Amino acid sequence: MDVRKNKKILLLGSGELGKEVIIEAQRLGVETVAVDRYEHAPAMQVAHRSHVIDMLDAKALRQIIEEEKPDLIVPEVEAIQTQVLVELEKEGHHVVPTASATRLTMDREGIRRLANEELDLPTAGYEFANSYEELQEAVAKIGTPCVIKPLMSSSGKGQSLCRSIDDIENSWNIALEGARGKSTRVIVEEFIHFDSEITLLTVRSVSGTSYCQPIGHVQKDGDYIESWQPHQMTKEQIAESEEIAKKITDALGGYGLFGVELFLTKDKVYFSEVSPRPHDTGMVTLATQSLSEFALHVRAILGFPITEIALHSPGASHVVKAWEESKNFSIEGVEQALSVPCTQVRVFGKPETKVGRRMAVALSVAEDTEKARKLAKEAAGQMKILYHN
Repeated sequence: MDVRKNKKILLLGSGELGKEVIIEAQRLGVETVAVDRYEHAPAMQVAHRSHVIDMLDAKALRQIIEEEKPDLIVPEVEAIQTQVLVELEKEGHHVVPTASATRLTMDREGIRRLANEELDLPTAGYEFANSYEELQEAVAKIGTPCVIKPLMSSSGKGQSLCRSIDDIENSWNIALEGARGKSTRVIVEEFIHFDSEITLLTVRSVSGTSYCQPIGHVQKDGDYIESWQPHQMTKEQIAESEEIAKKITDALGGYGLFGVELFLTKDKVYFSEVSPRPHDTGMVTLATQSLSEFALHVRAILGFPITEIALHSPGASHVVKAWEESKNFSIEGVEQALSVPCTQVRVFGKPETKVGRRMAVALSVAEDTEKARKLAKEAAGQMKILYHN
């Protein structure tokens, strides 16, 4: 792709991950347009232009794409009317990595059936339910503890651990509250007693399939709190993980970076989920790699080669979250956070806080991941959100 023709990308979703994608695209001379459902989203602050629309509104989504006529449509969140993207792709628009991949990975049922039933990848046992009564039956089949999730949600919303039959009703209500849209269909997954969970960032480009060093992470309520790279794994685990990642990303197709989530047990690697875009746990690569996950994504979607992904240093990330809802707040302690050795921060610039919303991240490097985790946690702890209501 010749960037001298002033190629244009249109980003659907303009949070902190999208902001880094926009910055990397602009470094290669690309015109950028940021779209999201609210004004002053992080990526809008650095894009050439921006639009505020409901991306679940098919008519509004089509209108903005037809108006902008981008060379590449780049989905960066899950709350998008994907059927419109499928239609636009048939009409000649280029959706990253493909419209079908975007649609399929938003649907936990679709991606689970692809992984387990078509590709024969190892996954947790699962059942689906459309009602509370069906959920009771599904939990009885899977057993407890189990994980209950809505079919469509983002950032772990609606996900809960059902420890016994007494938890089913509460898990059902959590799933309904966290679901995107009006669907009542949920997935019940066997609880895997894993040793660790990782993200294997996988890049499909003109150069073939490449992998970043594995990223370990800790999640709470389905949303990540900290991540580190590299995560210690055996050669056999790495080979098995890369084989799973290649199979699922080949099936999805297209160019770009994919976040493949995996569970590691003592003797097995299980496929969990996949996102066809930069992954939140991969923010650590801003400090650890020669090319961050965002730079890799942009190179891949533009059709440029990816020759090597070098890990410069072990490192870690730790997020700063809000625990109140406010439009009048400030983030204090950045100076103190930056006093922590080998540390940088990203303040996302979101216009308002919400309960559990990520507002900033600390990134640290060190001679090993354990020290990096301590530094990142220390730096994140220095940053406080003050509310001025």
